[in-house]
Amino acid sequence: MRIRIVDAFTDRPFSGNPAGVLLLADGAFPEAGWMQNVALEVNHAETAFAHPLPEGGEADWALRWFTPATEVAMCGHATLATAHVLHSTGAHAGPVRFATRSGVLRATPTEDGSITLDFPTAPLTPVDVPAGVAEALGAAPLAAFDTGPHVGDLLVELADERTVHALQPDHKALRAHSERGVIATARAENPALGYDFVSRCFFPNVGIDEDPVTGSAHTALAPFWSERLGRAELTGLQASPRSGRVRTGLRGERTLLTGRAVTVVEGELLA
Repeated sequence: MRIRIVDAFTDRPFSGNPAGVLLLADGAFPEAGWMQNVALEVNHAETAFAHPLPEGGEADWALRWFTPATEVAMCGHATLATAHVLHSTGAHAGPVRFATRSGVLRATPTEDGSITLDFPTAPLTPVDVPAGVAEALGAAPLAAFDTGPHVGDLLVELADERTVHALQPDHKALRAHSERGVIATARAENPALGYDFVSRCFFPNVGIDEDPVTGSAHTALAPFWSERLGRAELTGLQASPRSGRVRTGLRGERTLLTGRAVTVVEGELLA
């Protein structure tokens, strides 16, 4: 069985967010424990498993995502990586519809070589900043928001971009404050650099201390910053050590996430 490592939300190797991708034969998914073991062996933020569906249905491929610790309900970068593999190998041409735990998600190749994902927009609910979050992050949030069941994060706005870059959180302490983790964000200090906001994402509850580039988080970041900046089309910089950019397009209950991907490793899974 072929296995690939794809760097997503980047156009160059060793940046963006790496994901394992396995295209499976027709039929049902393998046993979940086996997929979890593969994801642990790959040991990237997510590993995606996809198999083709019969023609004529609402989706073309079934898709699931596993971190090294657990299965997750939504993952943007591994969906982008899977679409990239489908298109680059000729396994699927044109737009592809994925049946997932978060409903049908669409991925459409664009003329410039990027891929646009169509995901549900995360509902944002203002909440009081939980006690202990400032200490766990090492910075005091200006505001906090619940991002709903599909994303499952606490979104916090910080004072400025420099504060986001400088965070050195206590990952163990962050576990108490959300289902998946914490998204920290701030407005870009210099939009002339090509991005409108910055973020970092910490997900210790699913075995990922810091995620390099998080598509699903941008379904919450897009409505948050579009409201404040007054524009539907934005670009976010995720300021992890690997870094990556996500172009967002707010479309009401749907959010478009656009980025590139590159295959870095291809090999044979023997287990």
